[in-house]
Amino acid sequence: QLQLVESGGGLVQPGGSLRLSCEVSGDTFVDVAIGWFRQAPGKEREGISCSNGEGIILYEDSVKGRFTISRDDAKNLVYLQMNNLKPEDTAVYYCNKASGNMWPWGQGAQVTVSS
Repeated sequence: QLQLVESGGGLVQPGGSLRLSCEVSGDTFVDVAIGWFRQAPGKEREGISCSNGEGIILYEDSVKGRFTISRDDAKNLVYLQMNNLKPEDTAVYYCNKASGNMWPWGQGAQVTVSS
């Protein structure tokens, strides 16, 4: 049974950093483009970064230069290093396929940026 488990969220002050992890079990994501998404309160879920595992990496403008996506295909793990966090980054963060038929969504990781 495929399962996505995001972890690493928490409460951080503006300017702080967090590293999110996502473990994919029950399937492989070798040769699959993987993305990070987030959903802020009262807003729709949005894609913020993706990696196709072959060197193509994209970032949404609001996180470019602050967030870094990486992946370990051997361990079915994908990471999101988030630096210089801002209050507007507060959201629940999810990983999933970047396109095509999505996997069932995990529970997400809550990130709260507040002083």
